[in-house]
Amino acid sequence: MILANVRQMLGRDDAQLVLRLIARGSAEEQERAEGALRDGGIDALLDDPRLLGALIESPQGARASLPLFAYVVVRHALRRLGEGDRVLADYAASVLLHFGLRDAATRVGETDDEVYATLAELLRDVESADARRSFLVRAHLGNYALWLSGLFPDYIESRRWRRGGPDLDYYEEMGRRGFQLAAGHRLAAEHGLAPLYAAAADRFAVLRVALNSVSDALLFPNHHSPDRLMRQVRDETRWKWAS
Repeated sequence: MILANVRQMLGRDDAQLVLRLIARGSAEEQERAEGALRDGGIDALLDDPRLLGALIESPQGARASLPLFAYVVVRHALRRLGEGDRVLADYAASVLLHFGLRDAATRVGETDDEVYATLAELLRDVESADARRSFLVRAHLGNYALWLSGLFPDYIESRRWRRGGPDLDYYEEMGRRGFQLAAGHRLAAEHGLAPLYAAAADRFAVLRVALNSVSDALLFPNHHSPDRLMRQVRDETRWKWAS
């Protein structure tokens, strides 16, 4: 089960690296950053607007742990869109880390033998007689839709034009539905996950757009196409109107 626990993975070495990246060799800035850490905890440093650039541009950034890097890029992408919920950023970063493992994206659990290639296949199994599996399938439907539409929007658009595949709106709708179904399952309430899934369903679009920006800038920075440009313009217009 994927949890919003990436920040819990961060340790002393991560905090020390963040301090150095923000200070950039300045004793004065180091002292200020240490004060922010004492007063506001690690979250105060992770939200520092200088951190993302330093993490990417500074040679020291290469020493960042995967949890630190994933959380910072997702958190800052969401904040640029006006989304300030740290738990949502934590959860989205956790999805990235989890689905980056071998075949984790196509299975609802490590010991589950069923392999899902499409969202439709997952939707088919959301009403499983096994309550635990039904819950995992529902959550996975939301997670898988977010993973695909967030990190691979260019592939989705290309497939739509070449093979008549579904568009990004379809992935958003399926993702929202998965998280809504997960939020309504009794096991979500028992594990305290119902508010998280409800928030992910309600703000699925902003999660998708934030991950698109991460994908465009860091994963596929050299890909340029009319489809990407149209998507970026459409999303920018959408969030201007929303704000």
